[in-house]
Amino acid sequence: MSRSRPRAGLRWCATALGALALGSGVRCGAATPNGAPQVRVAQGMLAGVREGRTVAFLGVPYAAAPVGANRWRAPQPLRPWRGVRRARHFAPSCLQTLSPQGFGPWSSEYGVHGRLSENCLYLNVWAPAHPPHALPVMVWIPGGAFISGSGSVPIYAGQHLAAHGIIVVTLNYRLGVFGFLTDPALAAEALRRHEPPGNWGLQDILAALQWVRTNIGAFGGNPHEVTLAGQSAGAIAVQDLLASPLAHGLFERAIAESGLPNSRLPDSPMHMPTLAAAERAGTRFARAKGARTSAALRALPAAALSTRAAPMSSPLIMPSIDGRLLPASPEQRLAAGRFLHVPVLIGMTADENTGFRDTPERLTRAAWSARLHRRFGALAARFARLFPAHGPRARARALRALRRAVGLAALYHWSRLHQAHSRAPVYAYLWTHREPGPHSHRWRVFHSSEIPYVFGTLAAAPQRHFTPLDQAISRQMLHYWVNFIATGNPNGAGLAHWPALTPGPMRIMRLGAHPAPQPILPPRPLRALRAYLAAGGIPQLY
Repeated sequence: MSRSRPRAGLRWCATALGALALGSGVRCGAATPNGAPQVRVAQGMLAGVREGRTVAFLGVPYAAAPVGANRWRAPQPLRPWRGVRRARHFAPSCLQTLSPQGFGPWSSEYGVHGRLSENCLYLNVWAPAHPPHALPVMVWIPGGAFISGSGSVPIYAGQHLAAHGIIVVTLNYRLGVFGFLTDPALAAEALRRHEPPGNWGLQDILAALQWVRTNIGAFGGNPHEVTLAGQSAGAIAVQDLLASPLAHGLFERAIAESGLPNSRLPDSPMHMPTLAAAERAGTRFARAKGARTSAALRALPAAALSTRAAPMSSPLIMPSIDGRLLPASPEQRLAAGRFLHVPVLIGMTADENTGFRDTPERLTRAAWSARLHRRFGALAARFARLFPAHGPRARARALRALRRAVGLAALYHWSRLHQAHSRAPVYAYLWTHREPGPHSHRWRVFHSSEIPYVFGTLAAAPQRHFTPLDQAISRQMLHYWVNFIATGNPNGAGLAHWPALTPGPMRIMRLGAHPAPQPILPPRPLRALRAYLAAGGIPQLY
């Protein structure tokens, strides 16, 4: 099959490989007289914009507007359009509460900006301007606790990754009550249509993946070399879809940054609710809004559908075990070997918890002892010896070290379950570099701080005054991720070797200024945490 460069004057032509894989009539389009790139997808022509060595198609719809009768319904097919649709600016983000100036460690470049709308099922595509052959694809799911986030967040800009020979897709999906509310009537409607009875936001991600499978060849991408990637809630969504029978055939690799499936115990703060629990929460919500039928609920204005439900703990606003998309919890599916056996890159930051508290915790000796007993019970004395805390500063250090160790234990637990059933390689990491900026000493290596290094978007935050060392680390991270997206293995020329996890002593990659493999935990803490897990302890990442 030919892998020749597209002819001059045409852009984003599906190569012979991509076109044969698609079989859908998608074909390339010509550049406009002013040089703006055009491409034909299944629904019609798109006009994008040049961004250096790459092209971008922004605000591309992948499903019909989820409004009116489509609210709380599986994403519906998109109708074709006539003429050329402009795809030069981001579309509205899904409805959420905005913090445009940022909060905690997350300065403005981490936040959602611009317009919001219930009509928000759009994605963005970045591609090299002259793809030499069908390129691997990364589809990025934004984080945000399933109540916030957008594919247009500044640190997710895909042109720098795309310039290194991949296609980058970022997407929006329905959030909060719009993405996850269900009740008995809504669930029954969906089941009559043979659709999942909830998890509308996860269904949106599946619809976006199906759009990519159909259309990405027109941008120069290989529809059979797709990596599904995400961070935080986005990584949890990746884990959900790894465990979903509806995701088979839609991606070949996975990246999960700072997000693991729910804990196996029902009293975990992030335990995944059942469909029945989600329906009960939805019924209470509808009654509180005065809506006695699904039609009345759908007729309410979007502004009336606010909630004070707690993120990542209320069945109203998080994924549930719906019986179709998720027949069981992701961890149960993992333990049974019922998941996609694909290469996985997974990891966490060294200080996941710091941004989730407004003020630093100041523990007395009694409070420290009580915390250990609440968490570890009969093993508390053992952990007190492992993490000595004889003064306020020592207790602060011990708390950070303990949280990191428990997070790594969660990663260890996940890895053992995965390795019991799959030979697909897993590459695990601990991100250790402290991002510069205001109060860096306080926030340390905070949750999501690796993302701008991976995407090469440090320039989105000039106020942080990044150094040449930061730039070098970003180049290293970008190349690890591009290599994995391209081959399922992060290793490549000029990079420190990153070993895959093995069933024996697990070695993960310490990423930062001095990348190197290291044991997932030192022997004594690992033995103690294994005893804790064996006694029914909850493996929590943060």
